[in-house]
Amino acid sequence: MSLGNPPSDDRPSVGRALAQARLAAGLTVDEVSSTTRVRAPIVLAIEQDDFSRCGGDVYARGHIRNLARAVGIDPEPLVEQYAQDHGGVTPQVPVAPLYEAERISPDRRRPNWTAAMVAAIVAVVGFVGFTAFSGSGGNGSAVAKPSVTATTPKPSPKPADPKPEPTNSAIAAVPAGKVTVKLTADVAKSWIQATDSTGKPLFAGTLEEGDSKTFTDNKKIKLVIGDAGAIKLFVNGKDLGPAGEEGEVVRLTFTPGDPQAG
Repeated sequence: MSLGNPPSDDRPSVGRALAQARLAAGLTVDEVSSTTRVRAPIVLAIEQDDFSRCGGDVYARGHIRNLARAVGIDPEPLVEQYAQDHGGVTPQVPVAPLYEAERISPDRRRPNWTAAMVAAIVAVVGFVGFTAFSGSGGNGSAVAKPSVTATTPKPSPKPADPKPEPTNSAIAAVPAGKVTVKLTADVAKSWIQATDSTGKPLFAGTLEEGDSKTFTDNKKIKLVIGDAGAIKLFVNGKDLGPAGEEGEVVRLTFTPGDPQAG
């Protein structure tokens, strides 16, 4: 695969546009690689308009889309520019009619064991009753009655005390007049950046799956999240759920009081 055609005078190349957007977002190559799961050498090659390491046009377009979303720009113009520069169009891959191969064959009718068991019990009870009735009235012979042994019923075990439902009391007990933001990597890892109202960095790095970070400020907390679908937000004691869609890069601002993302 070639390295691509040189860009025209009025627009940057695909790779240069991605590199400029990454620098504007304050992200490193390693941080973009961690967010998109595209290896760092391939990210660097694409920013230099070298698509030979992508493994083909389909993979190159996919990498361009992922990198563009990670740095916060629209991927579609870059994909179209890549197609024009490389003399092709974005292929429309037909969706195979998988539903035809997954038709559910009718299950063979299984025997109704419950009905059979009930019928057997009824038959046994009827036979015992018939035998007892015939023995007591037909030949006058004494019928031995089954002995009944009195047993003391065992006390039923005391039900266990219900377990208390887990609460977010630690989240609910937020300082009054401040903004408190807790981020939890709920389903996957994600790169995050947090700054306070003065612009001072509070954290910049990757939050591994299962990890949490909490930030507090008197006026404002600003966030950049590389994979919004992987991060769950608790703001000022309220559960806001996922920060966004899977793979989406979001920038959020929160202030004291009822949480409203800005």
